[in-house]
Amino acid sequence: MKNDNTVLSRNSENVNKDSLSSQTVAFSHYNNLSAQLPIDQETGKLVAGGVKEQAKQCFKNIKSIVESIDHVMNDVVRITVFVKNIKDMDVVDEVYKTFFTSYVPTRTVVAVAALPMDSLVQVEALVSNGEGTIPNAPQAGDLIKLTNNTANAPISALSTQAVAFSHYNNLSAQLPIDPKSGRVVAGGVKEQAGQCLKNIKAILESIDVPFDDIVKINIFLKNISDIEAVNEVYTTFFPDSAIARAVAYVPARTIVEASALPMDALVQIEAVVSHGDGTPPQAVEDRHGLIIEANNTENAPKSSLHTQTVAFSHYNHLSAQLPLDAKTGEMVAGGVKEQAGQCLKNIKAIVESIDHVIDDVVKVNVFLKNIEDMDAVNEVYATFFPSGVPARRIVGVSALPKDALVQIDVVVSNAEGTPPQA
Repeated sequence: MKNDNTVLSRNSENVNKDSLSSQTVAFSHYNNLSAQLPIDQETGKLVAGGVKEQAKQCFKNIKSIVESIDHVMNDVVRITVFVKNIKDMDVVDEVYKTFFTSYVPTRTVVAVAALPMDSLVQVEALVSNGEGTIPNAPQAGDLIKLTNNTANAPISALSTQAVAFSHYNNLSAQLPIDPKSGRVVAGGVKEQAGQCLKNIKAILESIDVPFDDIVKINIFLKNISDIEAVNEVYTTFFPDSAIARAVAYVPARTIVEASALPMDALVQIEAVVSHGDGTPPQAVEDRHGLIIEANNTENAPKSSLHTQTVAFSHYNHLSAQLPLDAKTGEMVAGGVKEQAGQCLKNIKAIVESIDHVIDDVVKVNVFLKNIEDMDAVNEVYATFFPSGVPARRIVGVSALPKDALVQIDVVVSNAEGTPPQA
């Protein structure tokens, strides 16, 4: 239908193009950018120098992409920085501040085991898209970005706690910091996980948003073996309300191991939150009472701790898929190719269960136990995404749940949107 939102993938000639991904994929009110490596467009190779030069090139690439679609850096809603060495963040921050001089987006910082091309840093951006993607029909073209900080959660000069645009609030990843002392809370991973979630709750309460409006949670753990301890705490926060408990609602979720986190934390938690009110000047009839639609299918692995896909407004957020056979619940036999294929089969099954197709995917996040497996995964990946349309991120991580070799999560367009509550 010509009045539907469309998936709009674009590439700039000023940034190195990867045949398996688009530099930016716009859908409705967001542009989803592929993670940018410090690649020089002219040479196709990493820029010379150290982490400072590499960070600058990553941000230059992002700026080139953003400007190629007639946007500006202040339209960036969220930045995710992956570094090889957490100690490099002071240098990366120096560069970061030159690109965000007045406004700072929400932010997540994680040290990972490896990055493509043996890079020291990789940066990803989510960008607002006020004009929307309905052909020839601007969707409330002057939507306002709403930023918020509360003293009841840790405040940083380098990030905003929450940035709302259209129907989503994007939160900065929360560390286990006591907002009064500014220090990591005493105790182990349980206490730290509890503080991360308390900080998220405080931010949401400051903008009058209930905890059960969270649609996606990303957990970064220093030790993947801490999952059970974190889950123990997690289940005391989700579900939060009587309504959510009645339907056993839990958000979509991704868990990976980080090689290090800021402030030597054991855990860091990031949340993507629905925003039913929308941001002005969306018309009241277009924004009030939108509902969250959660869905599970028997054709993909199920868990009581996450929902396979959670739709809100014009996006579906999927839980990260491990290479588990839906029937047996066991890891598929074989190596990384077989595992990547199973992850993508699970994603396809979930997408089809909500009457969508794999071409509706706008963003793919690939987590690899061994970055050297990237070529093998790409071989499988190309059979599911032959046109290379989705934006993409690839990182090498120290460990994955169930000792998997690969884990994949996706964001999917939802042209029909979610209905208002009757």
